[in-house]
Amino acid sequence: MSKIERIITFLEEKNVDMTFITNSTTLNYLTGLAIDPHERIAGLIIFRDAQPMLFTPALEVEKAKEKTSGFDIFGYEDAQNPWAVVREHVKTTVSKIAVEYSDIPLSKTEGLKSQFGASTEFVNITPLIERMRLIKSADEIEKMKIAGDYADKCFEIGFHTAAARNGVTESDIVAKIEYEMKRMGISQMSFDTIVLTGARAANPHGVPEEVQVQENKLLLFDLGVMSQGYASDATRTISIGKPNDFDANIHAIVKEAQAAAMDFIKPGVSAIEIDKVARDIITKAGYGEYFNHRLGHGIGMDCHEFPSIGGSEDIIIEKGMCFSNEPGIYIPGKVGVRIEDCLYVTESGCESFTHTNHDLVIY
Repeated sequence: MSKIERIITFLEEKNVDMTFITNSTTLNYLTGLAIDPHERIAGLIIFRDAQPMLFTPALEVEKAKEKTSGFDIFGYEDAQNPWAVVREHVKTTVSKIAVEYSDIPLSKTEGLKSQFGASTEFVNITPLIERMRLIKSADEIEKMKIAGDYADKCFEIGFHTAAARNGVTESDIVAKIEYEMKRMGISQMSFDTIVLTGARAANPHGVPEEVQVQENKLLLFDLGVMSQGYASDATRTISIGKPNDFDANIHAIVKEAQAAAMDFIKPGVSAIEIDKVARDIITKAGYGEYFNHRLGHGIGMDCHEFPSIGGSEDIIIEKGMCFSNEPGIYIPGKVGVRIEDCLYVTESGCESFTHTNHDLVIY
């Protein structure tokens, strides 16, 4: 069953008249059209018993025709009311519309209601989309392996840049990594590259600044790229000069937790169980309160996507799932360590997309 056929089956089961899907990643996943309409609107309209439609800004219509097949395609000019244009092309009576609750602001629901009626009912299609994207195909996994290879290249560039010393700053290292990726043909990182020195890494989502890399302190790298529409995401923590025993011990605990979780992952276990394997090691070592986030997140066309590995939501692991394994210890004012790989689940275990050394390498 094709992706569009799965959507149609959903519409039939829920007695829904049509979809209006506007998330750019979902549009790409379902149609092969990769666009960012910015403040404009692009949508995928699927019916139970009629040809599906792609609705885009006028300046994207030709690209949509070139990149997709099997869709009626129409656009709107900036001077037009986009919702009125949609209504003009949808000839049928509509009382129920399937939308992604995770990606439809009030302005869009009100826009649709303005044309299809104030009593229009919206049905959440997000769980179906999440489930469809959850299990990756062999082709998707191959693309993610390539993205992972680029992440390993990023680490190599970043480590060597930091090792040169000469007053290099966090921002200098980020700039060098992203410049070299551009030269290799990577136009977009999967998120803002993170490089944090010493105690600054105790903020899990800290922002690199014009701060010189500290000698005899740990240095955290969190990075990834977008390649062929798929993301990579990985973290390593190295040392610039000889670390003190406390910092080295924290790194050893995180490394043990990350390896234990990786060894535990296989089809049939639960996401919460995986999180617990890593968390128990860190807690037993006395630092449980400093591991203050879930173990991981799904990855694919988005850097962060369904499922959550840990937290309040549980899910049974299946072959083909892809997610991160990233335990960390963050002690304010002292040190921050995280080790992360994203992986794909195999028949009997898992394989990592990234392969940079997990040891506390000293530069």
